[in-house]
Amino acid sequence: MKKMTLLCAFLLVTLASYSQNAIIDGKWWGRLEVGGQGLTIGFEIQANEGKGFLEVKEQGAKGIPMEVKKATPDSLEVSISAIGASYTGVRIIEEKIEGTFSQNGMKLSLSLQPGEIPVNRPQTPQPPYPYLTEEVTFENTAEGVVLSGTLTYPMMHFRYPAGTIPVVLMVTGSGQQNRDEELFGHKPFAVIAHHLALNGIASLRYDDRGVGKSTGSLEGITTQTNKNDAAAGVAYIRGLGKFGKVGVLGHSEGGTIAFMLGADNAVDFLVSLAGSAAKGIDVIVGQNEAALRLSGYSEAVAAQYCRALKVVHTDRVNGVTVENPVNYVAGICAANDIVLPKALNANLEAVVASGNEWFTYFLSYDPSEDIEKISCPVLALNGTLDMQVISKDNIPVIRENLPENAFSQIKEYDSLNHLFQNCTLQNSLLYGAIEETISEEVLNDISCWINSIK
Repeated sequence: MKKMTLLCAFLLVTLASYSQNAIIDGKWWGRLEVGGQGLTIGFEIQANEGKGFLEVKEQGAKGIPMEVKKATPDSLEVSISAIGASYTGVRIIEEKIEGTFSQNGMKLSLSLQPGEIPVNRPQTPQPPYPYLTEEVTFENTAEGVVLSGTLTYPMMHFRYPAGTIPVVLMVTGSGQQNRDEELFGHKPFAVIAHHLALNGIASLRYDDRGVGKSTGSLEGITTQTNKNDAAAGVAYIRGLGKFGKVGVLGHSEGGTIAFMLGADNAVDFLVSLAGSAAKGIDVIVGQNEAALRLSGYSEAVAAQYCRALKVVHTDRVNGVTVENPVNYVAGICAANDIVLPKALNANLEAVVASGNEWFTYFLSYDPSEDIEKISCPVLALNGTLDMQVISKDNIPVIRENLPENAFSQIKEYDSLNHLFQNCTLQNSLLYGAIEETISEEVLNDISCWINSIK
């Protein structure tokens, strides 16, 4: 799950480019060292309009507005009120600005150079590809949604006997994403499709409804809605009559949708990459506790916050109406003998005021009820450093509820995060800072397992 209910306690900044010997303008970027971690900051300066935008590569934060107070040929001064930050700098040479980034009383040196933030993604496949791809569309007729995607055939596919090539439909995580599941400069589904094609497996990946070339309204969508779109994709693949076994490969919410399709007997096999198996409310509470601990809060404070959060979400599922979030949170804390730091108290109030139909559905949904109905082979993969779908909370649910099948496998990887990148605990959420898109071990495990199914 790429959504975190915990609001970021520390966001950062970006800078921009310039016209030679003119006012500082355009795009600039630099590295900010914070608590032993490097953050790549970008500014887009629109000096003539007195405004700009901030980007933080590792956090996937873009478009944070800022006010350009000064932009001469030699100096720059900006204010980012949304995060309580500012930057002042002096152009030392034409291609370098030296300055200070300030936020909440902290002052850090930040050197900037002109241009876009550089991105290195060595696993992203580049054309020409040694296999055939085809642009296709399929329809969720019941809801009038047309989904657009890429059908990728395996290398030398014409040499395979008819009806023998396995194929997978790829389903993205929460939040509307394109067919490559693109985020933080990574394209996980493009990487997976490429690997599968090199190993004799076809795939179909598609833009979520309302994204890219796909149609459809986003109003009122839930995991069930997204599952209906995925089911239409499975039906489309079967209707082609070109392939052998038809499976689904889902990441995060897509992994949960894979369980749902398995329960419906819609697929011949399924791969769940960090799919949540615990009840939604427990997944959300677990990821918040992990984020708090990672942010430096004590175990006791994290536990107190999560106790309050569980009450908030339980009330949401039960349809409790909240008119005043401040009074509501104060009442929960008083009734449960909870005392929170000011920042976490404010965060909880913001959580109360947020939410939508997707979130309410997710909180109440219990995947274990679908997992116990699955009869097809299942490959369920999780990483020990996943801070969004906590492995220790979800793998036991799969083990306990998944019916026995000789081909099913459940595997937990040390030192992999939610995107299955190799990482440390400290950078487990900094997806954009990690060059690797997905572990080669995971890729090999997926293709070998699919090819082993008889």
